[in-house]
Amino acid sequence: MIIVCNTAALLDAVSTVSHAVSGKSTLPALEGVLLRAAGSSLYLAGYDMELGITTAIEAQVREAGDIVLSVKLFGDIVRNLPGELVTLSTDDKMNVKIQSGMAEYEIMGISAAEYPEIPTVPDGIGFVIARGTLRSMIRQTIFAVSQTDSSRPVHKGTLFELKNKMLNLVSLDGARLALRSEPIQSEETMQFVIPRKTLVELLKMLDDEETPTSIVVGKRHVLIEVNGYVVISRLLDGEFLSYRKAIPQQVNTTIRVNTRELMQSVSRAAIVINDRVKSPLICQFDAHQIKISCSTPLGSASDVMSASVDGKEEIMSFNHQFLMEALKNTETDEVRIELNGAQSPMKILPPEGDSFLFLVLPVRMPGGARHG
Repeated sequence: MIIVCNTAALLDAVSTVSHAVSGKSTLPALEGVLLRAAGSSLYLAGYDMELGITTAIEAQVREAGDIVLSVKLFGDIVRNLPGELVTLSTDDKMNVKIQSGMAEYEIMGISAAEYPEIPTVPDGIGFVIARGTLRSMIRQTIFAVSQTDSSRPVHKGTLFELKNKMLNLVSLDGARLALRSEPIQSEETMQFVIPRKTLVELLKMLDDEETPTSIVVGKRHVLIEVNGYVVISRLLDGEFLSYRKAIPQQVNTTIRVNTRELMQSVSRAAIVINDRVKSPLICQFDAHQIKISCSTPLGSASDVMSASVDGKEEIMSFNHQFLMEALKNTETDEVRIELNGAQSPMKILPPEGDSFLFLVLPVRMPGGARHG
């Protein structure tokens, strides 16, 4: 293989596909990036048997071929190359010469024959969504994905549910739930669960542009095209919780409040909480205000903020981190909070409509009284 390509383009490609490269593997090839030169392109891939990222960049291909290179070593070399162009050449013994400007390296590669085949989705069902919309939907739900539930591994991902021209993303972890909905031009009906790890990497690649992104779903894998890259991910198996049953339908109390002010109030009251000294936040919803308080062996704190409270007055306790994470991901200046009694989850919604819905379950009130 002998190729010449743009150094900056190569660095961008290696940096991105490296996110799917296995850190440690019994198969050495999986700890590397696959390079394959043909025609006028250099194809690059990273794959850890669950997540794969591939792309192709323009290259002068003087001799076609393929090789696998240590992603760390190769990445460090490309990152420090001085020239605008870089030449890569390999021989029959897997020696690789890298030249750019006055710099030259020689490293050992691994035969591409040892690299596992990356899955494809030849008979998948697809739909299209704007990159910015997909980014917003993932960002607003990924915080609630379970990272500890070994009894239901399927909850370690986000449910994508497409039906009636509406795409719903749902994440839950037993103490909270995040639902984000968006109308979409598709007649398809399907549901699948993408692992959290894949979504984390997608967030790094997505931007706020409204350029269409293609998603193709097969029986075991999903393929997503993002800005010149292809992400292929294993889907999670299992039955996702019937999340609609967890959402309270009755509303006894409706609160409208400034999101930033509520976050600041929660933050002030939580100062007396740390990793060793944990205690729930007590939220008291009165006629025209919310009183937030907390008491721990470190001390006590209380704060009062104005709010529009319509309906029954209520007092509840929450994990301050779960409440704060939900508020951070609203992306709205004001939120609508709906309550259905002290033992029912708090619903956090936009001021109007239901484009997102976050549930935060209450916890035991200090003193042992059960409120949730």
